[in-house]
Amino acid sequence: MDVVTRIRREVERDALRARNGIKLAAGVPRPGVGLTPKDVVWQRDRAQLWRYRNDAVTWSPPVILVGSLVSHSYILDLSPGNSFIEQLTAAGFDVFLLDWGVADERDAGNTLESYVDEYLPAALARACEVSGVRQLNVVGYCLGGTLLLLSAAHHPDLPVRSLATMATPVDFRQMPFAELSHLNVDWVLDETGNVPAAVIRQGFRLLTPTADAVQYANLLENLWKDDYVVAYQAMTHWIGDHVPFPGAAARQIGEMLLQENGMVEGTVRLGGEAVTLADLRYPLLNVLASRDNIVPPAAARPILGLVGSTDTEELVLDAGHIGLVVGRTAAKVTIPTIIDFLQRRSEQAELRHSHAG
Repeated sequence: MDVVTRIRREVERDALRARNGIKLAAGVPRPGVGLTPKDVVWQRDRAQLWRYRNDAVTWSPPVILVGSLVSHSYILDLSPGNSFIEQLTAAGFDVFLLDWGVADERDAGNTLESYVDEYLPAALARACEVSGVRQLNVVGYCLGGTLLLLSAAHHPDLPVRSLATMATPVDFRQMPFAELSHLNVDWVLDETGNVPAAVIRQGFRLLTPTADAVQYANLLENLWKDDYVVAYQAMTHWIGDHVPFPGAAARQIGEMLLQENGMVEGTVRLGGEAVTLADLRYPLLNVLASRDNIVPPAAARPILGLVGSTDTEELVLDAGHIGLVVGRTAAKVTIPTIIDFLQRRSEQAELRHSHAG
């Protein structure tokens, strides 16, 4: 590239940086998130089961995604062209997502049993009912994967054909906040009886104190790219958009999973019954992010050694916690690998239409 061409290119980029910078400073509306068309097919309290519309379902059984309790599920459907769910539907899957909603004072008494023994089995049963199948492929992200593991271990009759976990903690002694295990969860509960979203947001900021500076530096470098600015707006909105954590479940996680390290030690008890991952025998894919500051690989890697499954796979990617499900690595590696895992445990179905139930 000659000097004149380089100068012209930088002048053009500076003009675009100025334009986009003015838009951001002026508070241009954020792009929409969670835009893939869907229908609510089940609801209990704040939890909802969504089914995504797809006129080209070519694989069976359906896929059901389960997100974390402390963040919005739209990270799995962030924006057009940057969506886990969009790629799954494009690959020919009938896709469901279990969204936990936003906890309020009515949910403060929700325990791990509420999610593991009630919501999850009911949502899976409903997904089977509306899609006319007997089994599902299930995928859990972050704490959603932890809930799935416990549910699948406690209920060996769940309609599950295969299970994939992404950035899912089981060895809580390896989590960044393990040193706070002695703290009383009740100290941070608000008047609703839940851990406030602001406390959760601040906790994540403390785990990655330089993240905001890095994001701003990257934004300045890429401010001339319209698609980067749109993705930046959607991502930063999600990062700051946490939801309250039900107090009773937070208390159990602090005691059973963090203080006792119950999933590793095999001491978890739900509804008065012992729950051990050795009772989980479904085919399992465990996806880790090598640069994950929220769920370090050491916290997620033990999964395959704890479950009773004989058909297991592990995928370690050079990505961060969020980069597993959105962005370039997700689009080119994570999601295609999960799609391959799911397709190998599915059958080609006669082309049919997906209808909400």
